[in-house]
Amino acid sequence: MSADPPIRPPASPVPPAVQATVRALVEVSPVLRELGERFAAAGFEVHLVGGSVRDALLAAGSATPLPPGDLDVTTDARPEETLRLLRGWASSTWNTGIQFGTVGAEVRGTRLEITTFRADRYDRESRNPEVAWGDSLVDDLARRDFTVNAMAVSLGPDRTVTDPFGGLGDLLAKRLRTPGAAADSFADDPLRMLRAVRFVAQLGVTPDPEVVEAMTSLAPQLGRITAERVQHEFSRTLLNDSPRDALDLFVSTGLADVVLPELSALRMEIDEHHQHKDVYAHSLTVLEQAIALEEADPDAGSPDLVLRLAALLHDIGKPATRRHEPRGRVSFHHHEVVGAKLVRKRLTALKYPKDVVEAVSRLTFLHLRFHGYGRGEWTDSAVRRYVTDAGDLLPRLHKLVRSDCTTRNRKRAAALAATYDSLEQRVAELAAAEDLARIRPDLDGNRIMELLGIEPGPEVGEAWRFLKELRLERGPLDPEQAEAELLSWWRARS
Repeated sequence: MSADPPIRPPASPVPPAVQATVRALVEVSPVLRELGERFAAAGFEVHLVGGSVRDALLAAGSATPLPPGDLDVTTDARPEETLRLLRGWASSTWNTGIQFGTVGAEVRGTRLEITTFRADRYDRESRNPEVAWGDSLVDDLARRDFTVNAMAVSLGPDRTVTDPFGGLGDLLAKRLRTPGAAADSFADDPLRMLRAVRFVAQLGVTPDPEVVEAMTSLAPQLGRITAERVQHEFSRTLLNDSPRDALDLFVSTGLADVVLPELSALRMEIDEHHQHKDVYAHSLTVLEQAIALEEADPDAGSPDLVLRLAALLHDIGKPATRRHEPRGRVSFHHHEVVGAKLVRKRLTALKYPKDVVEAVSRLTFLHLRFHGYGRGEWTDSAVRRYVTDAGDLLPRLHKLVRSDCTTRNRKRAAALAATYDSLEQRVAELAAAEDLARIRPDLDGNRIMELLGIEPGPEVGEAWRFLKELRLERGPLDPEQAEAELLSWWRARS
């Protein structure tokens, strides 16, 4: 039995100036004008809804047009009637969502998703709605996730903005509420809880206490959602400019315990002498600093999901490796090794692409390698191995290592930055001399077989690896030197 819905204050009318601005933004799109004309001529309502309206209201007062991308539209026309009205006008249509009342269309590069008014009930075991057509725009808006997404703009002649649940006021107040009871909304569709997390990052909103309470009590229900959907929403959260508050909500409500428990586990207690950092807070700071470096790099793609995942998760091996040492010290020996394995396991479970999993795991594994450099122990060979092991991840590794310095001791922070500057300079000098990006043995496979008198097989690979190690250790060799070293190795091996 669902809880009684909270008493909502009456929604304030949308100010005429905002109505006019939104109408003007809609007018910018000839496709939406024509769509409205076609449906109105056939006697149907049709409205722009969802994020497009929200973003148009956020843009009110500016000259910004509606953002590009898919546009969500709702109508009282049934799906078969929608298909008939699109025929001869849309360049293509698709009906993969037609069982849920959605018809897709593309018109001169604009993609539309047109959905019949719905009055669904949800099967709370499978998350699948029992689809029922509705006849009321307000009833359709009532079933949407948050009030800021429960607004509509008529594409008919009047261009009326409909806001029955106070979405505009919430948008202006930076407040996140549900149209009805939050507990009912999230029980219907637990993915909405992750969407709440994302909107905190995307819109800078603060969830109402009722929303936070419902998220906390219903967090275990997130286990009903497929890994792919969870991963999609979590990634969208990370790709915003400022995801820290959203991640705090993700962890504090218990959602992370369900789908990313390694992140919650970083909230280790600080010992009484404060001898080690709060690893969770440190990780969020590393993420913020990595985003700043990423956005400041004109040669890097931004937002960078791989870098952001690595920054957030680089220390997830610490809880499993924490040891209390004499004199109140705490150690995390080999946490980068354990962390790399945990990253691979968790990101695989969340159905991230294999290349993303491997890249984040490798960055986690390598993020501590630099810390031996400051003691002056690195030979040219060590620098070559650092570059070779990082491969095309080297620019991201540079950013991750620099971001990993969160000390408040300015002198120590400056010393670490200067040391890494020195390493990057050394990498650049060796790269200019030796083409570090493409380190290969000084002899190819054909010459190896010719010199050793062997056929293709495992022995060729073994000899190739010997020469690769030699190249890393000593740098480029003349062919004669490389041949002599290979023959000497071959004789000793035999």
